[in-house]
This record gives sequence, structure tokens and C-alpha cells, in this order.
Amino acid sequence: MNPNISLLRKYLPLAMGGILLTASFGLMSNSSSDDKRDSRAFSEANFKVDTVAKGLTMPWASALLPNGDLLVTERGGKLRIVKNGQLDPQEISGIPEVYYKGQGGLLDIALHPDYKTNGWVYISYSSPKKEGEEGDDGGANTALMRAKLKDHALTDIQYLFKAMPNVKANVHFGGRIVFDRNGYVFLSLGERGQKENAQDLGRDQGKVVRLHEDGKIPSDNPFVKTAGARPEIWTYGHRNPQGLIINPATGVIWEHEHGPQGGDELNIIRKGKNYGWPLITFGIDYDNSIISKDTAKAGLEQPVTYWKPSIAPCGVTFLSNDKYKDWKGDLLVGSLKFAYLQHLTVRGDKVTKREIIFDKIGRVRDVRMGSDGNVYVVLENSGKVVRLTPRS
Repeated sequence: MNPNISLLRKYLPLAMGGILLTASFGLMSNSSSDDKRDSRAFSEANFKVDTVAKGLTMPWASALLPNGDLLVTERGGKLRIVKNGQLDPQEISGIPEVYYKGQGGLLDIALHPDYKTNGWVYISYSSPKKEGEEGDDGGANTALMRAKLKDHALTDIQYLFKAMPNVKANVHFGGRIVFDRNGYVFLSLGERGQKENAQDLGRDQGKVVRLHEDGKIPSDNPFVKTAGARPEIWTYGHRNPQGLIINPATGVIWEHEHGPQGGDELNIIRKGKNYGWPLITFGIDYDNSIISKDTAKAGLEQPVTYWKPSIAPCGVTFLSNDKYKDWKGDLLVGSLKFAYLQHLTVRGDKVTKREIIFDKIGRVRDVRMGSDGNVYVVLENSGKVVRLTPRS
């Protein structure tokens, strides 16, 4: 045999494998080259960064009140208020018993869209098992309440919803709150470390639920008439949703969630859809074992984009104010793992580019636009909230 042909047969498969592997990584990274782009000068030139709160302990989320005061949740179970850039030493009373273990604790906070009229503040938290509830003794799950704020106290407290069953695991509580244009409230729920239950419609784990603002279940929810299904479920097949936001231009709800090793996802939330966890995933388990060989299957939703490697996305907001100029309509997403913000260019229902901004700003737990048109970023490790103000 011609020795050149022999060598070709020997090394061509390896070469082709290398080409395919390289191509595969190029696809899977989904604009990873954009992630590495240094846009620090652009960010510093176009934004003013002010610290509006410091001295917080494990802050999780914030909500800007109409008078300019800032409410901030601390995961340990405290609700704090910031006035004129100063953290009030007196915490707000009326917080229910909170399951503060692992990733659990006092979580999200959101103002009712008509807050100026009705004064409702919505809070999610990890609620320990109560007598008569389903699930593990010593366990907990994510709950939603609302109340009104008077001085340093919550009043008119109403407990609206709790995910079932209670689970002993201390991970994946979800907990993000968002209102749509029709007055419904949505709450994201993690699968609590039990991935198979994200596909079980008889459990709230790994779901996004939809409620009336008073906690009642809408009669047109997709699984109201499905035998054995929880009627509050809106979507399912989620892992740990840590971002939930409505696009103010379209009314469409966007969500992001943590994958395992790789496979963090950005999704558009649509009624009754299955987002695939753990039947499909772009990630692998923490022991490097394969969770699923499939990244797509018929009947399961594909993400708008995904991150590989994982960035541990946390917090998300649409840039909806005119002063953001060319960024208007785009997304900002926080990263817990890499301690930066990402700017995602959005065109319709697609992300066309990703780039890092404010690299090393800190472990970002929450990103949201305030009613003043500025972006508020909660930094978990430093105990700060910073405000990003576009320069004119």
C-alpha cells in the first residue's frame, strides 16, 4: 500500500474529529468571543456608577419606592430600607419565619404595578414546613406574600402561595417575581435539587406559576383541567430560574436559569410550554456524568441563547428608557460566578450579541431598572447596591 495513503487513513479521522470538535465548541459557546470582549472603556465612558447602599449582609433583591427610598432584602431574613444613600439601622418588622439554609432565605421583592394607589409590596422567601403541609419534615419550599409598608413595619400581611411539597434540600429555590400587563403575578420555582420532579405536573418544583394578584388561581391556566396537575403551573421543565422580566415593549416574559456545568439558559416563557430539564440540556453533572445526551427533542422548548461555560446568571432587566439610546430594548444580565454584567443585544426574540461590561463589579445577585430610569445592581459579596446612570 502507498505509505501516503496509509498515513492519510491513520490521521484523517483525528483531523476531522478535531475540526468537528472545534466547530462544536464554536456553536456551543454561543458568542463566547463576545463574552471576552473588553468593553470596560465603553462602560466607564457611558455610565456613572454610584454606591447607593452599603453595609448589607447577603443582599438578594431591591425595589425602588416612588419617594426614592430603596427596599433591600437580606437573605438571612431581614428587610432593610435605604434613605438618601444611607442604610437605615432599623430593620423592617413583620417578616415571616424564613428558612435560611444553603440557598434559601428571604429572596425577591417587587412592587405592585399600581403601588402608588394600593401600596402592595410582594416578597418571596423560603418557608419552612408547617403542620399539615406536604413533604419532608424539616424541609421547606418557596412562598409568596404581600404586605403594605408603614414606617418600619409590614402591615396587612397576606400569604398568597407556597410551592409544594416541602423538600429537605437547601438548593434551587428560584423565587423571582414579575407582573404582566394584565395584572397577573408570576413566580419562578427551582426544582429543589430533584431534577426529575421538574417534569412532574403534580409538583411545583421546576415551574413558573401564574396567580391573580391576590394569590387565587386563574381559571385559564394551562393545566387547570389536567388530572393530577397543580393548577397554578404556567410552564415547567426548569432547573433554577434566577431571572424573570417582562419586556415592556412587547409584554413577553423572559426567564433565565442556572444549568449544571454549562447550559445556563435564557428562555421566553410561553403558556403551558415544557423547557426540557432534565430531558435536554447543554450541560453535564458536577461529577462530569452525562445528564442527557440530547440538547433538543420534539415538544421541548429551545433556549433563546445559552452559556457554556456557565456564568451563574442572576438578575435581569430590559433597558427600556430613552436615555439608553442604542441599548434601548436590550438586556442586562448579572453573573454570580464571574462577577460581571453582560449586555445582550436583542432583536425581536433573538440575542444577536453578548459582551461583558463592568468586569469584576462583584457577585451580582440582582439587576433591575428603577422607576427613575436607572439600573440598580445588588452585589452579594460586598453588601452593596450600586446605581448605573447613563451619561447624557
